[in-house]
Amino acid sequence: MMFDELIRCRPWIEAALVYSGGTHTFDDIAKGVLEGRFRLWERPNGCAITEFVQFPRKRVLNVFLAGGDMQVIKDLEAPALEYARANGCQAVTLAGRKGWSRALPHWVTKHVSMEIST
Repeated sequence: MMFDELIRCRPWIEAALVYSGGTHTFDDIAKGVLEGRFRLWERPNGCAITEFVQFPRKRVLNVFLAGGDMQVIKDLEAPALEYARANGCQAVTLAGRKGWSRALPHWVTKHVSMEIST
């Protein structure tokens, strides 16, 4: 069942991966979901991928890929917050392009992520 959902969501996942800076491939995401390291939040018209990040003093649910219909992705916020709380997280974080700050104006920008190729 989960494998079928991954395949159905593959176009959205791969579209989001274009902006990931080469951190993952679809196969990496599929393996992480199937092993339980990542969670696939699938909907008929979009999806998101999350992971738990444990810092020394804080646990967060990190949304690191999302694609599909923007309203569908926005609608995932409430269940993701509930899931995060139920799993001992103090926050939900999101890494993405600048446009996410316009799409989610009630989220607080905490960091700027920068990269230089070696």
